[in-house]
Amino acid sequence: MDIAIAGIGHTPPVRRSPKNIRHLAIEAIQAALDDAGLEGHDIDGVITDGVIMPHTVPREFIAAQFGMTRSFDGGVSFGGAGVAAAPELAKLAIGARKARTVLFYFGVDWGSRASGPYGFHDMYPAKMAFEKPYGFNAQPSYFALWARRYMHEYGMTDADLAVVAISHREHALRNPLAQARTPMTLASYRAARMIAEPLRVPDCCLISDGVGAFIMTSLERARDLRQPAVKVLGSSFASEAWSGDDIFTQQAEIFRVTGAQAACRSALAEAGITLADIDFAELYDCFTISVLMQLEDLGFCARGESPDFVRERGIGVDGALPVNTHGGLLSHSYLLGVEHMIEAVRQLRGAAGAAQLAKADIGLVGGWSIPDYGVCVLGRDAR
Repeated sequence: MDIAIAGIGHTPPVRRSPKNIRHLAIEAIQAALDDAGLEGHDIDGVITDGVIMPHTVPREFIAAQFGMTRSFDGGVSFGGAGVAAAPELAKLAIGARKARTVLFYFGVDWGSRASGPYGFHDMYPAKMAFEKPYGFNAQPSYFALWARRYMHEYGMTDADLAVVAISHREHALRNPLAQARTPMTLASYRAARMIAEPLRVPDCCLISDGVGAFIMTSLERARDLRQPAVKVLGSSFASEAWSGDDIFTQQAEIFRVTGAQAACRSALAEAGITLADIDFAELYDCFTISVLMQLEDLGFCARGESPDFVRERGIGVDGALPVNTHGGLLSHSYLLGVEHMIEAVRQLRGAAGAAQLAKADIGLVGGWSIPDYGVCVLGRDAR
């Protein structure tokens, strides 16, 4: 069965919201319902991630607020992988007639929490015992190690990282909702404060409060709703045998994005296309180095070639592969990737405003939640 995304909604991203995370979730879901022209009682399936939302905004809480009588209820992975793989779970539910219309929602309030995103790894005993006491207290420390090693192995420079940061900022300046509003040059990039050498402030994702949501149903039904249907051509999830205690420091192949190759291969096979058919990509850009690594493991270029790829082929709106056309986690907001799915839908609807690409028929969304990875391939409905 073909399914489609029929409605999208989100709260405007901010560093710190005066509203709590449950209030933000209700606003985002209501916006998605309004976008699709649906009511709460039309939803009979609810999906979110399997780790973060069940503790902060549980599915039963959402169902109660909107009068949703569920026949399907599920969670998948966490963060970016859970977002990109959600349509796979929805397709299984809709195809098996366990649900007719499925809601996915996700968000964080890490801008308001004292620990921000850094407290997330406190759940892993090995990190608390062997890493945090010795300075590995935050994600920039881990990704800085990867970036420095990549420089050593492949000759990457800070100018290559800057290409990613500057292109994302240029995209954000086309998006009136993006958090980062200051233009960036190579000189201003290099003048920025160092966070964990070689990563500067623009190499690191923003901190945000916010929630995003999208609604999925059969393609046939979506065509009768308020917005142009965006087809789910393929969606896949893959993981590897690493626990949260292992990630970042204990991988034998530190440059490999665990699960990315398998998830991408599966999603493309389901869609019946190749990477050459992809017009744009929305990739999990928690750090500039993570964009370069994903371009390689998804197959857009070979290992060690991503710095040349972003410089020579281009990832800006006029490049060969526009990446993170809304500004991404680096310059739009840090909601762990739900905003990437929403941006892909906008591009495929032709509704991205000043950020609209000249050609946006097929887009790929990559969601990373180490050691998990999710890929969703979306297409414009040609009917």
